[in-house]
Amino acid sequence: MQIEIILYIIISGVIALLLALFQYFNKKKSMTRLSMLFSFLRFITIFSVLLLLLNLSFKQNETYIENPDLVIAVDNSISIKHLGYGNEAISLVKKLKENQDLNNRFNISTYSFGERFKLLEDSLKFLDNQTDISQVFKQLLQINKNKIAPTILITDGNQTLGNDFLWTSSNYEEPIYPVILGDTITYTDIKIQELNVNKYAFLKNKFPVEVIVVYNGNKELNSKFVITSQSQIVFSKPLNFSKTNNSQIINLTLPANQIGVLNYKAEIVPIDNEKNKTNNIKNFAVEVIDQKTNIALVANMSHPDLGMLKKSIEHNEQRFVKVLDPESVESQINDFELFIIYQPNYKFKEAYNSIIEANKNIWLVVGPKTDFGFLNATSKYYSLETTNQEEFYQPNLNKNYSPFIINDIGFSSFPPLRSNFGDIIFNNAYETILFKSLNGIPTELPLLVSLEDAGRREIVLFGENIWQWRAHSYLQNQSFNDFDSFIGKIVQYLASKQKRTRLNIDYESFYNGNSNVLIKAEYFDKNFVFDSREVLSIELVNSDDKERREFPVILKNKYYQVDLSGLKPSKYNFTIKASRSNIAKSGSFQILDFKVEEQFLNANTAKLKQVAELSSGKAYFISNTDSLVTHLMNDKRFVAIQKSNKKSIPLIDWKLLLGIITLSLSAEWILRKYNGLI
Repeated sequence: MQIEIILYIIISGVIALLLALFQYFNKKKSMTRLSMLFSFLRFITIFSVLLLLLNLSFKQNETYIENPDLVIAVDNSISIKHLGYGNEAISLVKKLKENQDLNNRFNISTYSFGERFKLLEDSLKFLDNQTDISQVFKQLLQINKNKIAPTILITDGNQTLGNDFLWTSSNYEEPIYPVILGDTITYTDIKIQELNVNKYAFLKNKFPVEVIVVYNGNKELNSKFVITSQSQIVFSKPLNFSKTNNSQIINLTLPANQIGVLNYKAEIVPIDNEKNKTNNIKNFAVEVIDQKTNIALVANMSHPDLGMLKKSIEHNEQRFVKVLDPESVESQINDFELFIIYQPNYKFKEAYNSIIEANKNIWLVVGPKTDFGFLNATSKYYSLETTNQEEFYQPNLNKNYSPFIINDIGFSSFPPLRSNFGDIIFNNAYETILFKSLNGIPTELPLLVSLEDAGRREIVLFGENIWQWRAHSYLQNQSFNDFDSFIGKIVQYLASKQKRTRLNIDYESFYNGNSNVLIKAEYFDKNFVFDSREVLSIELVNSDDKERREFPVILKNKYYQVDLSGLKPSKYNFTIKASRSNIAKSGSFQILDFKVEEQFLNANTAKLKQVAELSSGKAYFISNTDSLVTHLMNDKRFVAIQKSNKKSIPLIDWKLLLGIITLSLSAEWILRKYNGLI
């Protein structure tokens, strides 16, 4: 205790004593026993109150024993039930949780994983359509940071989602004890390992299909590969396998003779006594469209943007991009539905006039190499008052943009585009898709705009180096899909002659049975301003059994969305209705019958054993887990730790002192009352 605090206590005691003596002895010449008692009680009261006013605190050390954690993570996916180990997994979890020795030594926590990693609060159902084992180690790394936490991983090791769990577990510093839900028996099996096909095909063309077939066994055998559509065989091929010839790649083409979604079933005729026949079948679908969009990319320079635009647009198989110089445009004006003009100058004059006269839609890219004098003299929609000073602008999404749905793909984090500094004056109505953001400060200046005039559409991008956006999107998502979808929507808007509508819907033509079925919608008022007050609903009809169901479409930020995941495989027709305005829009989609979790025949024993070895743990089979408890109890790495916790306790929290004050005041009042002094 500090000397200063001791001095304050002494001063408080002296003050309390003087006040008590002043109260009872200032007019007395002698000291009676009763006066001494009253003085003592008053001294206790005043001294205690003064101590509280000093706001003193005392240091207190608490020691306690902290047991290590024991994590039990159990696979809750369909594959566990499919392999026949569901009941054994449930029994093992119950056995471990109720083991008294383990509970005395460890703090046991139980989790389940499949599509998501979460606390195991309910019973295991084994209904998750996919398995992401990597999430187990990512989440536990945060939950058990700086703790001793050996982990029991109850799984078959078959992962269908996420990063490779062997790599993820290498960052996990705790011992891992996989309990393998499977056996070491090798079954004879033929399966379709992979089936590759494009999502779109064009009418009266043929589309390619690639199938990889794998055989697991030692004997020679023969089978047959068949593709059927509407119960009709459209392709067949005999298959011959042996121990050394255990895989085949089948390449074929199928005709696209009718518009719409064509459904196919690829199947290998099962062999005798084959254990898993589910992986012999894969369903797939192709959407046949009757028109291919031809797009001309007009430029007279080399730039990375040109290659990026071609690659991104042609990500959709129904679109074809041809790079033209300005002199070639006039002779091919009717061969293209859309023209992308990249940083034009006076050499584009004849090409530009031909495009306008043919009433073709334009996507114009303006950058530092653009001839602004030519552009101002040619365009009737806008003029640019620019300087020679260059600036770099980042994009900022306009969430109120109405002509078509734009999802935020992380525009605010995209690299800045290079452009000239200056004002843009519009002579026609326009809508901004992306605003400019300068040095992180949002502005109302347009970076990407759309215009409509007399049935003609135009989009203008005021900046170059958009290729960096696609590269950045890939780094963020490990995929070009989000960015290519954004470019695709711009192209679709420009290639379409349809007028914009107040109710727009966004959906896929078909979904795999294990994927999320999401349908998005946007509703606008008569001024084409997003209206969040409307009530949307979707009416769904199953084409097979004619079952009719209705769901609400939920408002989410600046769009509406309905999640139809969980529907059984079939073709569905739907209608989205706006209740107040009586506007409706219809469509159809197909859910394919595909369960990735039922494609496995055995547990991934080798990888689970490797995970155990790298983490200094040990792998066990579900049929031999008795020694697991013994190992955990005897492992000297998992010992309880004595910890101390130093607390600072304020004197005002000391209830005994408050009791002393109450007791001394009460005793003084009672004695004074008893002696007639009150």
